[in-house]
Amino acid sequence: MSERRDEERQTGVALREREEKKVKRPRMYRVILHNDDYTPMDFVVRLLETVFHRSESEATAVMLHVHHHGQGVAGVYTHEIAETKVAQVHLLARKNDHPLMASMEPEDEDDAE
Repeated sequence: MSERRDEERQTGVALREREEKKVKRPRMYRVILHNDDYTPMDFVVRLLETVFHRSESEATAVMLHVHHHGQGVAGVYTHEIAETKVAQVHLLARKNDHPLMASMEPEDEDDAE
């Protein structure tokens, strides 16, 4: 202890040990598109291209999955971004008079690994 004080007096610098902090990855959320009988398929493809930055072929595949299975994953994001994407889907759908719905759900911890 006295050695540390001697060092502090000599150099004028106090030394503190740093604790290593582990940074935990943020929880991820799936943005889910839900099928309906009224929203045109081409609108869903355009929405996936613009809001979710999917290529035309990816957007078409997601749209067909939603159409055939009732719902599908548009993308996986952190909580805040997923909320924003859901809001963007609803806004664009309403602006274009479509009932398209989106939701978000937490991704399972096991799925992330």
